[in-house]
Amino acid sequence: MSLTVSDVEALFDLPFNDLIFRAQGVHRRHFDPNAVQLSTLLSIKTGGCPEDCGYCSQSVRVATGVDSQPLLPLDQVLAAARAAKARGATRFCMGAAWRGPKDKDLAQVAEMIRGVKALGLETCVTLGLLREGQAEQLACAGLDYYNHNLDTSRSHYHEVIHTHAYEDRLDTLGKVRGAGIKVCCGGIMGMGESRRDRAAFIAELTALDPPPESVPINLLVRIPGTPLADVPALEPIEFVRTIAVTRVALPTSVVRLSAGRTQMPDHLQALCFLAGANSIFYGDKLLTTPNPRADTDGALFDRLGLRAMAAEKRSSTPLES
Repeated sequence: MSLTVSDVEALFDLPFNDLIFRAQGVHRRHFDPNAVQLSTLLSIKTGGCPEDCGYCSQSVRVATGVDSQPLLPLDQVLAAARAAKARGATRFCMGAAWRGPKDKDLAQVAEMIRGVKALGLETCVTLGLLREGQAEQLACAGLDYYNHNLDTSRSHYHEVIHTHAYEDRLDTLGKVRGAGIKVCCGGIMGMGESRRDRAAFIAELTALDPPPESVPINLLVRIPGTPLADVPALEPIEFVRTIAVTRVALPTSVVRLSAGRTQMPDHLQALCFLAGANSIFYGDKLLTTPNPRADTDGALFDRLGLRAMAAEKRSSTPLES
C-alpha cells in the first residue's frame, strides 16, 4: 500500500517503544522473527565508474586509492560463490562499477548468473542503469534479483548525485519489473538528509508497484576522498527508527541491514533486528568496504538466538560461528 510522506513521518514521530512494538508485530505477522537471510556481495568489476555518486569510492572523479580493474573471470566468481554457500549464504550478489553494462559485458555477466544458479544459490546483480532489452537478457540467464537503489529522497538526490537523475533510476526499476525479475531497492542513511527526506524515500519505495521484495538499508560509510567523507554521522537511534519505519511501511519486504555494520556495536545491530531487519550481507568485504567477519556474525547470532533462513529450512539449530 502506497503511503504519503506525512504517513511515514507520523511513524517516525511515534515514541520509540511504540514504534518498535508496532514494527515487531508487523514483522511477526509476515516472517519468522528469529530467521535472517544471508547474502554475500562480490565486486565483479571494481573502480573506473564515470558517475559522481558522493558516497562511492569507485568513481573516477575522486581520489580514494581504488584502481579500475577488469571484469573478473568466471572461474574466480564461481569460486567465491562456492565459498559463500559453504559459509551459509543463500543469495550471491554481484556488483559492477559501471554507469550501465555494455552488451559484451552483459553476456559475460549472464554466464556468471547461470554458473551461480547452478550452485543452488539465488542470484542478484547491480550493474547500473539498464538499456532496452538488457533486463530481458538477464531474465533469460535466470537472474532472481536486480539491485538498483534510490539512495535517498527526490529532493536530496541532487545533493549526492549529479550525473544521472532520479527518474533514470525509476526507469531501470521499471525495466527490471517488466522483465519479471524481483527488485532489490533501498537507500543510504546518513548522507546529510533530514528526517523528512528519509520519510520521503520510504514513501517512494511504497509507491513502487509491487514494492521491492528486498530493501537494503545502508548506513553511510564515510570514505576518505569522497564528497561525503566529512558529513556528520547519523544518530544511532534515528537509524534504528528508520529500520522500524521501513518494516512497518513495507511489511512483506525483506529488510537488509547492509553497509555500515562495522560501525555498529552488537547492541545496535540487535536493536535493528528487533526493529524488523531480517537480512544481512555475510562475509568479510562488501564492494570496497569492510564487513564484519563471518565468525563475528555467527557469534552474534548465537547470542541473539538467530538462525540463517537456509538453515531454518534444514534444521532448527542456530547459525554456526
